[in-house]
This record gives sequence, C-alpha cells and structure tokens, in this order.
Amino acid sequence: MELIRGLHNLRPRHQGCVLTIGKFDGVHNGHKAVLANVLKRAEQLGLPATVMVFEPQPEEVFAPATAPARLSTLSEKYRLLKAAGVDRLLCVRFNQAFARQRADTFIHDLLVDKLGVRFLVVGDDFRFGQGREGDFEMLQQAGQKYGFEVVSTQSFRVDDCRISSTAVRHALEQGDFARTASMLGRPYSIQGRVVHGEKKGRTIGFPTANVLLKRFRTPLRGVFAVTVKIAEQYYTGVANVGKRPTLNGQRTQLEVHIFDFTGDLYGQTIDVIPRTKLRDEHKFDSFEALKNQIQADAIQARHYFKKTDS
Repeated sequence: MELIRGLHNLRPRHQGCVLTIGKFDGVHNGHKAVLANVLKRAEQLGLPATVMVFEPQPEEVFAPATAPARLSTLSEKYRLLKAAGVDRLLCVRFNQAFARQRADTFIHDLLVDKLGVRFLVVGDDFRFGQGREGDFEMLQQAGQKYGFEVVSTQSFRVDDCRISSTAVRHALEQGDFARTASMLGRPYSIQGRVVHGEKKGRTIGFPTANVLLKRFRTPLRGVFAVTVKIAEQYYTGVANVGKRPTLNGQRTQLEVHIFDFTGDLYGQTIDVIPRTKLRDEHKFDSFEALKNQIQADAIQARHYFKKTDS
C-alpha cells in the first residue's frame, strides 16, 4: 500500500480513485465492512481504493483536552488498512490553516483536481471547510456537477453492524477485552518503540520495557496482565499505563515487566496486548510500598495466566 504523507506529495499519477474519508480509528469490523465495499467498487471501476485520514485528528487540534483517546496510531492504521487491501493511504496534515479553507476549495482543488475522485464514501455527518460549512448534501451536489458518485458509510455497512470507535473505547474502559476483540476483529494492542527509562524497576528486580505514548492518548489506565509480542514471539507480563504518580511522573507512558525474558529491547517495537485489568494506578506513600504492590501485581498476573492456560 502506498502512503502519501501530505498534500504536497500528490502527483498527477494519483488522479483517479475511489475514495473514503474518515478517522478509521482502530480499523474495527465496522470500518472493514465499509472498506470491503470500497474495494469492490474500486475493482469494478479499475481504480485504486484510497483512504484519506487527517493527522492530527480534528478534535486534537480544536479541543485537545477533551479529544477522544486514540485506538490506533498512524503507523497502526497503515498496517491495518494495508492488511484490509487498501491501495493508497493519504494522510492530510490537519491544522488551523487547513481548517480555514473554503468547503468548495476542498472539493474543487483536492477532490476533483488533485485526486480525480470517481466514487466517494463518507459519513452522512461529515463536515468540512471554514465554519464547517461543507456537508454531505454539498458533496452530493458537487458529485452531480463534477461527475462522481457520493454514498454514506452507513449504506456501505452490513445491516446489523453497530460497531463504532466510541463503543470500542467504552469496552476498553470497562476492561471488557473479549467484547473489544469481537468488535475489532482482533485483540486490542498498544504498539510502540522501547525507550530508555529511569531504570528504577531493575533496582527491585522488575526491569521494564518503557514505551512513550507521546501525544497518543490511550483509553487504558491502570495495571494489567498482558501478552507481549516481540519479533513474532509471545511472552506474558504485567504492565502499567499511566503517569507513575509515586515517582512524580509527568507524561503518560506504558511500562511492561516481561516474565522470563532476558535481552535488550531498546529501539525495538513491541506489541502489548492487555488480557485483564488488575487494578487502577495509585500513588503510594513510598517507593517501598510501590515495590510491594508491584510484586503482588506480578503474582496476580502469573496466577491469571496459569489459570487461563489450565
């Protein structure tokens, strides 16, 4: 799958496509139902199936404090969309300047001139352009004028599909990982690159792999029994997602203690799959109290995996 990062990288060869626009956060089964129909129409027209996403997501620009937690990073979206069979992923940088452009400019300059859209799939609540002046009806009118068909994502879903990214987030917040997996079509995971931490865990016999989440707000908070995928191998462990209040942490990060693993993970990408929530994150009165709790968490996690394997 071709990744086009930024409108400045669009070329004449990108003219002509079947396009769908959305967040595709998590690329869940509802998204996959839409994509299956997009791919089918692209095949019928002999055109590339193209997905347009915005990065950052609009809410993260306009209301970062209340923006929904992310289910997937851009790199994870790329991997999942590629697996779904999409031909091109266009990542548009979203900022105030982009948001201020007129809706008719978005249609004429981008959809028509640069992309040559022949078939467009968007949500019927999709809004775009300065002051959110553009809507689904405007796109339909533009389609009649410029010669492309516009359909809603709702009509491209299976009849009984009520899956949404919001529903997935809610299931994660509730710790219902079985329901989450049924909606995603796979177990939920957090993927990231291991970085150097403060190395305090190793002083108490619990070295951790640390993954900075940067601006990625995860719907998970707390301590979990997890499965960790490292270079196609799976391990079990215990993970904390939070700011580490006992250590006066400022940034949200993922820390994983991997059972029975020895090796250097710095710079490697790992997948952390939560299996069950053990507890919420707490601020302890001392590092010694935290150490004792971590030991108890590890015992509880090992017991969970022993029970589920039996």
